[in-house]
Amino acid sequence: MILFVSGRCDIPAFYSKWFYNRLKEGFVDVRNPFNPHQISRIYLNEQNIDCILFCTKNPIPMMSRLDEIPFPYIFHVTFTPYHQDIECNIINKKAILKAIKELSYRLGKDRVIVRYDPILLTPKYTIEYHKKAFEKLCMELNGYVNHIIISFVDLYKNTKENQSTMQMLKLEEKEMIEIAKVLGPIAKQNDIRVTTCAENIDLRTYNIEKGLCVDRKELEKIVHHSLDHIKGKGVRAQCACMQTADIGDYNCCAHGCKYCYANYNSSLIQDRMKLHDSNSSVLLGHIGKEDHIVIREEKRIRQISFLE
Repeated sequence: MILFVSGRCDIPAFYSKWFYNRLKEGFVDVRNPFNPHQISRIYLNEQNIDCILFCTKNPIPMMSRLDEIPFPYIFHVTFTPYHQDIECNIINKKAILKAIKELSYRLGKDRVIVRYDPILLTPKYTIEYHKKAFEKLCMELNGYVNHIIISFVDLYKNTKENQSTMQMLKLEEKEMIEIAKVLGPIAKQNDIRVTTCAENIDLRTYNIEKGLCVDRKELEKIVHHSLDHIKGKGVRAQCACMQTADIGDYNCCAHGCKYCYANYNSSLIQDRMKLHDSNSSVLLGHIGKEDHIVIREEKRIRQISFLE
């Protein structure tokens, strides 16, 4: 399976010690977000784990211990041009940019993907603003990354609630095309491939491909074997990514991004983060008497025909 760390919260930024403890113990327990007493236990061994996908806005807390990770892994690092009016608690962006470059140097360009998403428009964050920010980013990353993923903001519950405070402008196909006309050529000039994430719109005319965040062919190059045993796809209708096993939880991320889908109840976040124990098998709290644990593992025999 592909272990997803995580699309629900930023484990590398806030819970890296817990993650390394889970690797040491050899298993992780994951609560079902819709049925908290239902626990999936995932054994972290080479028979069960093909690859780890880290998704983060701040990889720095993990980076001193990367040698402890016994499985192939890749990083998706989100780098957006917004300030604290949108992303309330993000650390200094220069530090994140430096970390991306260091990851590229240590892991290789094919294992570090930058996410410039979500793209949103406000009276402050205009198309011209994105042009300047994206151009600066691509110039900095030229030679360090091969691939940037973009997406346009979706109106999740939390996003709708914050829409007025962000002064968010309507983003329709016309605006998406205008943004693509700007971003595509900039990326091409810097030898960076740009793809969309879970978007219906076709922007190939502007050098922006329809892409997959979890791309089977790209991951097979990293793990050096077939991943045909992994069935299913992403949960969103527009998503054609491979199925992953997310070990995170919702409403426990302190970044404070006003566009975030995973923090849909801001009043709960601090209280839920206090439940975290880095020695627990589950991200928040502990396993209790009412919890029911089910073992999650691959039911198909992994192909061992290695790819050239």
